Amino acid sequence: MDYQTIQVKIEGPVFYLRLHRPDANNTINEQLISECHHALTAYGEQCSIVVLEGLPDVFCFGADFKSIESNAAVNAASEGDRIAEPLYALWTRLATEHYITVAHVRGKTNAGGIGFVAACDMVLADETASFSLSELLFGLFPACVLPFLIRRIGHNRANYMTLLNKPIGVHQACSWGLVDAVEPDSDALLRKHLLRVRRINKTGIARYKAYMNSLSGLIAQSKQLAIEANKSMFSDNDIRENISRYVNTGRFPWET
Repeated sequence: MDYQTIQVKIEGPVFYLRLHRPDANNTINEQLISECHHALTAYGEQCSIVVLEGLPDVFCFGADFKSIESNAAVNAASEGDRIAEPLYALWTRLATEHYITVAHVRGKTNAGGIGFVAACDMVLADETASFSLSELLFGLFPACVLPFLIRRIGHNRANYMTLLNKPIGVHQACSWGLVDAVEPDSDALLRKHLLRVRRINKTGIARYKAYMNSLSGLIAQSKQLAIEANKSMFSDNDIRENISRYVNTGRFPWET
């Protein structure tokens, strides 16, 4: 498939999936979600490790507000409504399917980008990485992100990140458990981890991940609640106006 929003590569048992929308700050739209699903279906079964990467300066900056704003102008169901379920399903695949998922994070990660990170089994980063949840600035909250984030760092810290709406640095993220390891050269860090995890056979990975996910059940239990909350927010006229204003003027809701 001729992908437009991602790049893929296979090296032995390792499948590299790179989010690649450099002109859109690596934001999430319907096409990116669809292409990620397609790539995981096409290549996931033959690999035991999936490495999820972004660009050197931005891993993923969340929802594509420009796409949401333009689609909402012509369609009562905005892209923000439509992507909730397939995006939640994509993160669930990263968290539960029969391969080890490794997020390799450099640069900024915001909003929905945190969902990609929190869904992965391992998170490796360089010292430029930062993490933020900006949704409340627009009257939103990260409904679909939170089940994955809570599973990784706990309720209180996920709540703090949501309310703070300010980037946290990579070392703080590491101390909280959002990041597992950080080094200045994250490519070398990734290679060292892959040397070890590529020894694990796929059957062992499948059994282990099924067991680990059965211990909590948070992701499956929260799915419908998260999707309905997301749809409710994106049907709110004030929130849509906040997004439209930001896209067209660059001004936040509180700025006159």
